[in-house]
Amino acid sequence: MPLSPTDDIIGPARAAGTGVGAFNVVQIEHAEAIVTGAEHAGLPVILQISENTARYHGALAPIALASLAIARASTAPVAVHLDHAESAELVEEAVELGFTSVMFDASKLPYRANIAATRMITDHCHRADVWVEAELGEVGGKDGAHAPGVRTDPDEAREFAHATAVDALAVAVGSSHAMLTRDAVLDLDLIARLKDAVDVPLVLHGSSGVDDEHLAKAVTAGMTKVNISTHLNQLFTRTVRERLAESPAVADPRKYLGPARDAVTAEVTRLLGVLAGR
Repeated sequence: MPLSPTDDIIGPARAAGTGVGAFNVVQIEHAEAIVTGAEHAGLPVILQISENTARYHGALAPIALASLAIARASTAPVAVHLDHAESAELVEEAVELGFTSVMFDASKLPYRANIAATRMITDHCHRADVWVEAELGEVGGKDGAHAPGVRTDPDEAREFAHATAVDALAVAVGSSHAMLTRDAVLDLDLIARLKDAVDVPLVLHGSSGVDDEHLAKAVTAGMTKVNISTHLNQLFTRTVRERLAESPAVADPRKYLGPARDAVTAEVTRLLGVLAGR
């Protein structure tokens, strides 16, 4: 199946009031697990590669080209997305490689500077038919939209989305990045008000900290794209630890990475069902 444009995945889900899982790739096993999970679920999925992951691999291209190949070979609709890019040069490289969407994160900048930087990225990406997500951070702050206690103002979100011409907006409604427990309390009323205020799909970052019940409620309230990373990384790492504890003399990494990949596959299948309202 050809690589899916991100809008072809997000648009129908938004119209149907369902959610789409966007899961982060750290290494090739993650990409394989996420895509296989989508195939098992019979649902679309978004593979995300962050600027941090590109830095870990020494460059974007190696992990990106592998993920793009896995996506194109899938029987499920799969989009490949650049996540939390702060570098315009990295965005340009992702566009050249064939990513169908990017998330440009200028949320640490003051509000007007965020608008200016994001609009430049949007103009560049739209010329290449690449979908753009942005994040609205705290006005004048440096901690971004997911610092503790930060919430997105609906009126400001409306103005920001219009001024930047972005295709989706990540908003702060109570979740935080890299949470190790699934006990975040989301402001569902705020999500509903943001949905009414903003004429683009809403994105929930930090969704690893949200349990199944509240993920489903967030989608019902108005979230469409749901980013999950740490939760899958915990599962992957826990499975590796268990396999190494069972067989401490094992030398072949396939003996522990394979089961970890399978565990992530099963969880992706399950989470996609939760987001789709099954």
